Amino acid sequence: MPPMKKSKKGKRKSKESGNKLKVARTRGAPPPLPPELRGLDTEWWYTFLRKHAELGHVIPSDEGQAFRHFFRTSRKTFDYICSIVREDLISRPPSGLINIEGRLLSVEKQVAIAMRRLASGDSQVSVGAAFGVGQSTVSQVTWRFIESMEERARYHLAWPGQERIEEIKATLEAVYGLPNCCGAVDATHIIMTLPAVESSEDWCDRAKNYSMFLQGIVDDEMRFIDIVTGWPGSMTFSRLMKCSGFFKLCEAGNRLNGPVKVSAENAEIREYIAGDSCYPQLPWLMTPYEGKNLSVPMLNYNARQKAARLLGTNALTRLKGSWRILHKVMWRPDKNKLPSIILVCCLLHNILIDCKDDLLPSVQLPDHHDTGYSEESCEQVEPNGKAMRENITAHLQSCEDPKLLLN
Repeated sequence: MPPMKKSKKGKRKSKESGNKLKVARTRGAPPPLPPELRGLDTEWWYTFLRKHAELGHVIPSDEGQAFRHFFRTSRKTFDYICSIVREDLISRPPSGLINIEGRLLSVEKQVAIAMRRLASGDSQVSVGAAFGVGQSTVSQVTWRFIESMEERARYHLAWPGQERIEEIKATLEAVYGLPNCCGAVDATHIIMTLPAVESSEDWCDRAKNYSMFLQGIVDDEMRFIDIVTGWPGSMTFSRLMKCSGFFKLCEAGNRLNGPVKVSAENAEIREYIAGDSCYPQLPWLMTPYEGKNLSVPMLNYNARQKAARLLGTNALTRLKGSWRILHKVMWRPDKNKLPSIILVCCLLHNILIDCKDDLLPSVQLPDHHDTGYSEESCEQVEPNGKAMRENITAHLQSCEDPKLLLN
């Protein structure tokens, strides 16, 4: 579809102003667009910026940083996301998407509205005011974007093929010394308020919040490669894991079933992921040693295992920092739609990694992704899982000599 021609009514002359956006100091014309962006709708962006500047908001002077500040992505990645949903937003636009000037909202503006809602977690009224649209329009646009992304961007979140798994294992062994480790797992609570008729102990977690769980398994780059959500926050981490499809696949031997390594001590080390002590110790899920008076090899294992499992913790912290709608208390969400919102935020998280977009430091959460929750401990230790952990511990000790792990 060729780009729409802009109305002469809104056309303004532009002048050179370098790469710095000076919207905070002047209300003059915006800088000229780079060639790759010409033909796309960008009027919404400068209108959006001016409105924030007029309200006295602090905005980065560099345009690229300002864009990342509001939408978490570079403009190039934003345009890629627009390309994913463009067909749906053009062919099946929600009803009533007319702005105050009587024109149908462009795809770029619709995506910007949805991503700003997810990135800020601000109310629909507040987001709508920033774009000159009403609350109902924000609601329609955001949900249509979520539906389209859920259907068309799922390839950004999938269990890796064996070739990629081997790359992950090689990186984790090189960085943390852990052989055959395929990633890390952690979970977080998405806190919400519920109407009185829907409030129940099922959704009330141990911190006395109503919440929904999100469990994520990540690779060496903190990319989500498996998630499970939709379960009430009242569950334990261990129970959540056992209810997941990932658990069933692993127990059936259909996941984490790649080549076994053999240590110098002739012990087998199969594929596994690293998790905290809130998870059971299983043959494919390695947790830390608990208790006092641990041996030096056990302490060495714990240190390396902790460093690896923090990939999961840091990924969830980055997820909630980027997409604040998951970090703030969600006001009476539809529990049937909330899993889709969570999934799309995870897809956007992965797209940022796949497109090599760096987050601004101000986006990162200063604290843990689950503040206010006490540590949880699972006492389950399966014999085969215990033996696996001992094999890894012995291997790490032998590597101090050093001895090489044999394939």
